[in-house]
Order: sequence, then C-alpha cells, then structure tokens
Amino acid sequence: MVSVGRHENITLLSYSEVESISGYVGNFEVRVRKRARFVDEDLCTGCGTCIEKCPWKKIPSEFELGLGNRPAIYIPFAQAVPRTPVIDTDHCVYFLRGKCKACEKFCPTGAIDFDQEDELLNLEVGTIVLATGFRDFDARRTPQYGYGTLENIVTGMEFERMVNSGGPTSGQVRLKDGGVPEKIAILHCVGSRDADQHEYCSRVCCMYSLKLAHLVRDTLHAEVVEFYRDMRTFGKGYEAFYERVEHEGVEFIRYDRDIHVLAAENGYQGKLKVMTTDVFTGKQVEEIVDMVVLATGMEPQPDQAEMSSIFGISRSSDGFFLEKHPKLAPVETATAGVFLAGACQGPKDIPDTVAQGSAAAGAALSLIDAGYVTLEPFTAYIDPQLCSGCQTCVNMCPYGAIELVQQNGRKVSQVNEVLCKGCGTCVSACPSGVAIQHGFTTEQINAEIVGALEEVIL
Repeated sequence: MVSVGRHENITLLSYSEVESISGYVGNFEVRVRKRARFVDEDLCTGCGTCIEKCPWKKIPSEFELGLGNRPAIYIPFAQAVPRTPVIDTDHCVYFLRGKCKACEKFCPTGAIDFDQEDELLNLEVGTIVLATGFRDFDARRTPQYGYGTLENIVTGMEFERMVNSGGPTSGQVRLKDGGVPEKIAILHCVGSRDADQHEYCSRVCCMYSLKLAHLVRDTLHAEVVEFYRDMRTFGKGYEAFYERVEHEGVEFIRYDRDIHVLAAENGYQGKLKVMTTDVFTGKQVEEIVDMVVLATGMEPQPDQAEMSSIFGISRSSDGFFLEKHPKLAPVETATAGVFLAGACQGPKDIPDTVAQGSAAAGAALSLIDAGYVTLEPFTAYIDPQLCSGCQTCVNMCPYGAIELVQQNGRKVSQVNEVLCKGCGTCVSACPSGVAIQHGFTTEQINAEIVGALEEVIL
C-alpha cells in the first residue's frame, strides 16, 4: 500500500465512495464523493499528535471490533495509507457542542480544518476493477451459539485481535474476569453451510480455526477442542498444517448440524458447555470450556445490491457479484470493462485473492494497451425511419444499451452497440418490429427455415 500511495501514476482516493457511473468500456464517467476528513491531507504529516491530545478516547474502535477504544479523531485502521486521521463528527465535542478544538490547538502543521466539506470528483476511466471485499457474518443471528448473551464467547476475528501483539490487549487472551482460559472450544461453520443462513462454504474458516488453535497451544498452552463438520484443507500445504496442529494435542470432534453453547451448571460457575452429537460414535458430547471461539464465515457487503446497480453487473444467488463465466471468464463481468477481484466475487483465501487480483489487473491493462474494443458480432440496431419512440426497448434492455435520442425532430430509440450484448430482448419486444439483430434478420431466419424444410422434403 505504501508503494501504491507513492506511485506517480496512481491517485489514491481514500475515505471516498462511488456515487454513479455512466458510459461504457473505454469511456466510463465515474462520480466520486470524497468525504470530508476535516484534516488537510496536504498539510498532515501523520505524526499522531492530534490523536494523542484528543481528550475523548472512550469510543469503541471499529478496527478492534469493539474490544478497544479510540479517540474522536483517529486513523480508521492500522497501516492505513495515506496516514491521515479522520474526525468522527458523531462523537467530536466541537461538532456536538461547539467546544474543545484540542486537535487544532496542538497540530504542529495546522492541518485541522473544521470547515472542510465533501468534494465531488468526476473521473474519466477506461476500465474498472471491483475489489469491495466481504463482511464477517454476525453471529448474533444464530442464537444457539450464545454470542452476545453469554460471556467469553467471541468470533474468530475478535480472537484474532486479542491474540495479536498489536491488538487492544497486546496479545494477552483474558476472560471477562481477568483470568487466563485453560480450555477453549472452536466451533466451525458458523453462518456457513447453514440452510437458515448461507448454504455455501466460506472456505477460509477451517484454516483460520487451525491457525488460532496453533496460536493457543503455542502461547497459552491451553487445551483446545475443535468442533468441525468437514475439515476442508484444500490448499497447498494446508493438509500438512492440519496434521501438525493435530500432533500438537488439539482434540477434534466432528458434528453434523445441531450444536449448542450454554452456561455450564453444577459447580462450573462462569464456564460454558458445548453440546452436540459425535458423528463417528453417535453419542452426545458435552465439553466444559472457559472460552468459545466461533469461526464465522464470509458474506457479501451490506451495500452489494446497491453496488451491482451502480456498476451495472449481476449478483449470484448467494449475493456476491457474478462473473461472466466461472471457468472461461472468472474475472470479467457481463458489463464490458468491469472486472472483479477478491472476495466480492465469492469467498476465497489470500492466495486465491492475490491470484484473482493479478488476473483482473492483467485483463484491465491488456484492454487499455490494445487501444480498441472488440464488439459482439450480433448486436441489435433500430431503424430510425420506422421507430415510433414508444421506449419499450429502452425499458426492456437488460444492459442499458438503448436510449431515446432526438433525430430529425423526432424522438427515436438508438442502440449503443458497444454496450449491446446481442441478447435479442429488444428485437422480440419491439411492437413495431423495427428492432433488428445483425445475423438474425427476418430474411435470414426465413431462409434458414426454407433450407431446413427443403432438407426434410428431400
């Protein structure tokens, strides 16, 4: 990211969002709202003085998943590029009461600007690569796991921040009462492979669960029990890592579907009980543990539907962006010039994400380097002399390739053959019969029918 931020041919617009897109491949017009940080990026050196001096430091940190706090002026996440803070207007005392301004007083470069406003940018681009990522599944939607109601139940991402030396607890894993857990249960497939939530496998959960188990054994020396449905260690070296964790003393219990986490009773005050049925023995299993880690899966971003509408692309039944072809065009979309990279297209781990990102970049660069666009041979066109301007085709076109234009004092429909994919919807829908598809004119179709009938007669 640092190299990207310093590259002379790359403009990095952080803290910004795309509002609208028009045009077509090679000629996109993108409207971007660059949100006000209330900090001048050109003047800020990222020294962190404003963050240190801000007196309001008890705001739950989004990056730390609420496990730690942040001040009202903060850098959204670690290793952010550019390293420029943002003022949270919902919690900043100046924006709420008109007082304080501690960050402005102590800023050595005068970068704080409370009058800064959102900036609208209109960009002209040839290709677009979407890499909007994923959202972690909210375990509160699965009450059988007790997340949010029982103490010492955390998600995999939360445990990751706890065990990280740069996290809110400096790598110290502690229970709510401050004690060190002696036994931890890790539950797989939370939100994934679930008919009530997401039927797909999130692919990463097995491996990050094994990694967390390894870290627990290595740092805490606590007992670890992994409850899994199927161990899917599909990548290079993954099976070897699974065997390594198994040799480290981690216990594995395979369950089918029903699993519950309850508060332990009968002298186990403050502990948790995991109940399920062992697939291999058919017997009910009850494990008393100090902490439960939920291996939550991936799901699409909450604005995925809105983004698909803005960029003119489709979504699959699971909500992720839909590629043009799963094998022959895995990084392309139905909209020419728009490519996909990473988990916005579907759950995938880091190696697959890197590979798809490289492929998407290569596809976008090859299109730009070619200098021209290859069109579909069977696009549609409309006879302007006979068009009545009823707009039936405009409303029916799934690719937005038809628009109403003024021609010789009349409003008629016109097809942009760069956007047209030759689906034939407009041809079949036109009440006047003046929408025609190259290669499928009435004369050609009649000739094919006559030829076929002649063959039958002979």
